[in-house]
Amino acid sequence: MTLEDQLKDKTYYKMFINEHEDEHPIKVLGEAFQEEARKDLPDLTRIRFAQGEVYFHHKDFEAAIFKWENIINELEPWARKNTADAYYELGLLSAAEDIYTVIETDHPTLNAEVALKLFALYIERGKIDAAVAVIKRTVAAYPDYPNVTNVARAFFEEREDWDNAIELAVNEAKRTESLEWFEILKAYVEKGVTRALSPSYFSHALFVLYDLNKEKFEQLVLSLWNSYKNENSYLLWIKEINQLLLNLELDRQDQLRDLTQLHKETYFHYIGGRYYIKQIDDFLPDLLTNWVRLADGGNVVAAAAAVLSWNELFPASLSVSIVEEAEHLISKIECDMDELEECLSLFESIIKWAEVNDMGKNNRVNWIVDQLVDFDTQHLFVTGLVGSGKSTFINTIFGEDVQDSPTSSIVMFKNGGEVDITEITDGEVKLLSGFTDFQERMDRLRNALESIIEFKQPTPFLLENSLSIIDTPGLKGNQNDRFEVLKYLNLADSVLFVLDANAPFTEKERAVVAQIQGLAPDLPIHFLLSKLDTIVNEQDAIQVYEETKHAIHSYLPDAKLLGFSSQYDRVQQLSDLQVFIDSIRNTRNIEDKRLAKLLYFIRATIAGLLQKRLDVENRLIETVHWNEEMNTKLSGAVHQLNDEVSQKTKTITKLYRSVKESIEADIFEAIPKMLSECSNLIEEDSNFSTIHLDLNHEMNNRIQDYLEQQIMPNYYTRLQEWIKGCREEFDQGQDLLIELGAGFNQMYGEERLTLDCDFKVLDDWRRDIDRMTSRFVLEPVNILLKRTPSQFLLKSAGKLFGALSQNKTMVYNKYKSFVENEDYTEVAAQVCRQFFQPFELFEKSLERDVAWFFKSPLGVLKSAVEETRGEAASNREMLNKLNANPEMFRDPLTLFEVRLRQFEWMTVAGKGMQTIY
Repeated sequence: MTLEDQLKDKTYYKMFINEHEDEHPIKVLGEAFQEEARKDLPDLTRIRFAQGEVYFHHKDFEAAIFKWENIINELEPWARKNTADAYYELGLLSAAEDIYTVIETDHPTLNAEVALKLFALYIERGKIDAAVAVIKRTVAAYPDYPNVTNVARAFFEEREDWDNAIELAVNEAKRTESLEWFEILKAYVEKGVTRALSPSYFSHALFVLYDLNKEKFEQLVLSLWNSYKNENSYLLWIKEINQLLLNLELDRQDQLRDLTQLHKETYFHYIGGRYYIKQIDDFLPDLLTNWVRLADGGNVVAAAAAVLSWNELFPASLSVSIVEEAEHLISKIECDMDELEECLSLFESIIKWAEVNDMGKNNRVNWIVDQLVDFDTQHLFVTGLVGSGKSTFINTIFGEDVQDSPTSSIVMFKNGGEVDITEITDGEVKLLSGFTDFQERMDRLRNALESIIEFKQPTPFLLENSLSIIDTPGLKGNQNDRFEVLKYLNLADSVLFVLDANAPFTEKERAVVAQIQGLAPDLPIHFLLSKLDTIVNEQDAIQVYEETKHAIHSYLPDAKLLGFSSQYDRVQQLSDLQVFIDSIRNTRNIEDKRLAKLLYFIRATIAGLLQKRLDVENRLIETVHWNEEMNTKLSGAVHQLNDEVSQKTKTITKLYRSVKESIEADIFEAIPKMLSECSNLIEEDSNFSTIHLDLNHEMNNRIQDYLEQQIMPNYYTRLQEWIKGCREEFDQGQDLLIELGAGFNQMYGEERLTLDCDFKVLDDWRRDIDRMTSRFVLEPVNILLKRTPSQFLLKSAGKLFGALSQNKTMVYNKYKSFVENEDYTEVAAQVCRQFFQPFELFEKSLERDVAWFFKSPLGVLKSAVEETRGEAASNREMLNKLNANPEMFRDPLTLFEVRLRQFEWMTVAGKGMQTIY
C-alpha cells in the first residue's frame, strides 16, 4: 500500500507496528513515543499522527483531535483533514466545515479527499447548491480520481438534476471516449430529459463516437432524432445533424440503414405539402446530400432520384458532385419498389391537401385514377370529326340507339350488371335516373365538357373483349376546342379514329392526328372507315378503303384500318370488330404504361390546382370589384330612396294641409256669417236680461249642426280624395322600387332583392279617418258671454232698463246691431281648433307613416349595402392574405411536383419510357 493510500485510509500507524502485530497499536506507539522522546532531538510528530489514527479508529475522537492539533511537518494538511473528519464523526459539522474549507495543499489526493468529505457534509447539512458546486469542481479538477464521477452521477440522478447529469455524461464521454458513458447519455436521451438542450450541445460527442463505434453512433443519433421530433428545436436538430454528417467520412458500406431510413422519412415529411419552401430550403439540400451518402441497397435509387428532382426545380442548391453522383447511381442501380402504391400514395396526398385547403373535391381525376388502375380492362378512345359516323358505330356495338344525338360530354361505356349511369364533375358524383336523363345531359352544350358520364349496362361485346369505350364529342377545326376533348387521351390504351368514307383522312383529320401524337406520343392510333354503304359501287368502296389505308400507312405505318357500315350485318360487323380489337390490343407493359398515365394525371392535377389558385385570386379580385360597385350602386339607391321618402312626405303632407286649409277657410267664412244671422232671433219683446244666454246657446247649436252636417261630410270626402292622391304617390314610389329591384336582381343574376312597400298604411289612414269623421261634438263656445266693455254695458243696460218698456226699443236696436256687427273671427278660430284637434296626431304621424311605407325596401337596401360591404371586406382580406402569402398555395404544390419528379426518375425514366407532360 502506498503512503497516499495509508494517509487516505488512516493506516499510516501500521508503519510503526511491523513485527509487533500481536501487540495493541496503542502500546506499540506508546513505547515508540517514549523511545523517541529520549533522543537528543526527538521527532514526535509522526508518532503523534499515528496515535491520532488509532484513537480515531477506536472512536476516541477527542484524543485523536488532541494528537493531530500539534502536527507541524509535511503531515500537517493530512492532520487537519483528519481533525475535520473527527469533528464530522462527533456531529460538529460546522467545525468540520470550517477546517475543511481552510486546508491548502497542492496534493491532488488530499484535495480530492477533502472535497469528497466536504461534499458529503454539505449534503448532510442540506446545503445542496454548495454540494453541487464542490462535486462539479472536483470532477473538473480530478476526473480520474477513483469513484468521483460515479459519485457525481449518482448524486445528480438521485436529485433528478438532469442538466448536470447530462453535462457530466457528455464531458466524460468526450474525455474518456468510453462507450459506457455514451450508453449513459443515450439512456438520458431515451428518458426524454435532453429535449430542452440545444442540438448543437451533442455535436462534438457524436463526432467522437463516430470514430469509436459507428453502430453506437447510429443508435445515439436515432435516439436524439426521435427525442427532438415533436419539439420546437426539431429543425435546429435537422440542420445540426446534417452539418455534422457533412463533416464525417461517411461510407455506404457502413450500412447505417436506420439513419438512412430516417433521412428518407424526414425528406418525405418536409415535402408533403405542410411546409413553405423558405422553411426547408436551407437544410433540405444537406439532408439530400447525406441521404445519398448514407443510402444503400434499394434506398440508393430513391435518394438519387430525390437529389435529381430537387436539383431540377431548385438548380444550384446542391453541389455539382452530389448531382453527378446521383445521376451515376440512378443509371446503374435497379429500384425495388411497389410503384403503383407509391404513385397512388402521392396522388392521395395531393387530393387530401386540396380538400384541406378548400381547393375542391376533384372527383373527375379521382374517377380517372380508378379507371387507370383497372388493369383488366382495355380503354378504347373513339373520336373523329363532327359527322364522321361515330355515334352510329357506338350504337352498333350496343345494338340500340344509346346515342340518338351528338355527344356533348366524355362518355365511358362499360359492361355492367344493370343500367347504371353516373355523371362525374369536379364537385359531385350524381347518379342519373335513366336513359332520358342521360339524353338530356347529351343535349346540354353549356359546360358539357366539365363532366364525364360513366354509362354501364349489360353489353356482351364489351364483356367478352374486356373493353370499355370512351366516346367523345365530335371534333371541330379549332385546336383549342379539340384540346378540351383530347386532354382525356391519356385515359386510353389506344385510339380509334373514325373517318367518313366520303372524304377520308383529310388535311383536317391529319392535323387532329398530329395533335393526338403531340399530346400522347406513345398512344397507338388506329382507324375506322365509316359510311362505306354510302358508296353505291362495291368496287369503288374497296378502292376507297385501299386508298385510305395507303394514305394512313404513309403517315402512320403501324396503324390499322377497319371498314364499317351500319347497313352491314351486325353480327358480322361485331365479329370483324372483335378480330380488329384483338389485333390492336395493347397488353404489353400495360401496368408500366398506365403508371406513366397516372403520373401524367398527377402532374395535370398539380397544374390544375395551381390554376385554381390563380382562378381563386382572379375570382376574388372580380368579386371585390363587383361588391364595391354594387355597394356604390346600392348606397346610391338608399340615398335615392331616402330622397323619395322625404319628397313623398312633403307631397303627402302638403296635400293634406291643403285639404285642411280649405276646410278652415270654409269654417272661417261660414261661422261669422251664421252668427251674425242670429240677430234675427232678437225681438223687441225679448227678455234682455237673459237674451245673451239664449243667443249663445243657439249659436253653439247652429255651429254644431253646421260642422256635423256640412263640414264633416265635406272633410270626409276631401280626405278620401286625399287618400286616392296618396295612393297614386305610393304607387309611383312602388313602381320606382320595382324597377330598382329588377335592375339589381339582374345584376345579381337571381331574385335577391324584394322591395315591397307597406300599403297597409293607407288602410290605417282610412280607418283613422272613418273613426275621426264619424261624429263631432262641439264643446260650447263662449260667444256672447265674454266680458268685453260693450257686452258688459249691454248686459247692464238690459238689467237696468229691462222693466222699462219705453227703453226696450233702444236696447233691442243696440243688441241687434251688436250681434250683426260683432267680429266672430276669434270664435271661428276657436271652433277650428276644436274641430281639427282630433286630427292633430294624425297630421303629426304622416311623416312617420310615409317612412313606414318605405321601411321594408329601405331596410332591404341597407342590408344589401352592409352585405356587399362585408363581402368586399372579407374578400379583400382573403385577397390580401393570398398576396401576402403566395407561397401558401404555390409551395406545397411545388413540393408535390418535386416528389412527382422523384417518382418519375425512379420509374418511367429508369425503364426507358417517355414521361408524359
